[in-house]
Amino acid sequence: MSETSMTIDELLGRETAPAALALADGTVYRGRAFGAKTVTSGEVVFNTSLTGYQEIATDPSYAGQIVTMTYTQIGNVGVNAMDDESRQPFLSGFVVKELFDAPSNYRAEGTLDEKLAAAGIPGLAGIDTRALVRRIRDGGAQVGVLSTDPAVQDADELVERARQAPGLDGVDWVAKVSTRERYDFTEGIWAGVDGQLPRPARPSQKLKIVAYDFGVKRNILRLLVEQGFDVTVVPATTPASEALAMNPDGIFLSNGPGDPAAVEGVQPIVRELVEEKPVFGICLGHQILGLALGGKTRKLKFGHHGGNQPGKDLATGKVAICAENHGYAVEADSLRAAGEPVAITHVNLNDDTVEGLAHEAKPLFSVQYHPEASPGPHDAAYFFSRFREMVERSAAGERVTGAQISGAGNAA
Repeated sequence: MSETSMTIDELLGRETAPAALALADGTVYRGRAFGAKTVTSGEVVFNTSLTGYQEIATDPSYAGQIVTMTYTQIGNVGVNAMDDESRQPFLSGFVVKELFDAPSNYRAEGTLDEKLAAAGIPGLAGIDTRALVRRIRDGGAQVGVLSTDPAVQDADELVERARQAPGLDGVDWVAKVSTRERYDFTEGIWAGVDGQLPRPARPSQKLKIVAYDFGVKRNILRLLVEQGFDVTVVPATTPASEALAMNPDGIFLSNGPGDPAAVEGVQPIVRELVEEKPVFGICLGHQILGLALGGKTRKLKFGHHGGNQPGKDLATGKVAICAENHGYAVEADSLRAAGEPVAITHVNLNDDTVEGLAHEAKPLFSVQYHPEASPGPHDAAYFFSRFREMVERSAAGERVTGAQISGAGNAA
């Protein structure tokens, strides 16, 4: 068993409450606690984004995971209610090198420490995050236990807990984050203080979509509203008949956490929906769509988490700077073996994983990365207008396919 010798806070002479992160491989990292005083477990992953820690902490896709930020200074702009991506943080823990306890920003309404404490989420600061990230990168994602409880700091006990704790495989995390009741979402994108940010005019023709909530981020819903959609959000297991009874013009499948193959009951629902309406999926929604079409998914070594992933559009040859947050990927060969006429429209240039799909006979397409997260900042925003075009043309009675909308006729 290895254990770091001295924390940054100890070197600086700070008075701290103890905290420890123990990995299933026996490694233990010690630092200072922030957030809630508790003990939690989860798959330990790292995120390479330089900004957006609040959006990351409130992204439901991180349910069941302990997130390590590779950027060194976290918390310096505080937090505010407007930037939350969900009703509460769902991640298991948050790990940073240096936590700023006194943020300075005109929009700040509190600190990251306070926000995580209120949500019951523990944090660990003051460790060598480079060492932790390299261990995950080289050895792969693994389960860890994070303790900010001063009475639970024994290394052997924490390591044993980590070895006994469940990971993401085979666990339906969507059931833990999805809305319990359907609701209408009407909020558009932020226009800035006193409305000084320009916002394009929304389309005049109103179209209705039903959005399946597998752990949806609010900014996705905002951008759907900006495309002129009337958006109704429904629980993940809403029967297809119930969604179709709302007479929508299209269906959206959202992002979400965990193992797509473990999400209970959704594949038959999606198979029924794609026969009736245009469908667009993002992240977990993309993976579930791939499974519903007969494909398979696989676990990645340490996943894609961050705002600097290269996503290539095979139809145009353009490479977008992409924000991603997923630990599983659709297997390209499995889609071909299933016999569905599905084109692979986008790939990740780091590892050639599937980043986008489009059907050659039906109005449906999907993307693995997050076009709403603005890392480029707007490299991938065209997916929302593509969805609008597909739904609009379908509603007008035109026979349109996802491949036509995606320009996938010439894609490899």
